[in-house]
Amino acid sequence: MYESDTTRFIRDLLKKHPEVIEKQKKHRATWWERKPDPAPVAQLDAAKVPRHSYEYYPFAGK
Repeated sequence: MYESDTTRFIRDLLKKHPEVIEKQKKHRATWWERKPDPAPVAQLDAAKVPRHSYEYYPFAGK
């Protein structure tokens, strides 16, 4: 079965340095596994402008 050089490199790296996996989990939790702050989300929702069905050609009645 074919295995690319990149895959082999990463597999060997993780065998030699298993602490990398723990660092990945820690940093993923830092940036991705958190709930968003509701204030900016509310501001974005309030600033939404209604869109037309097709943006490039405005309706004649505008």
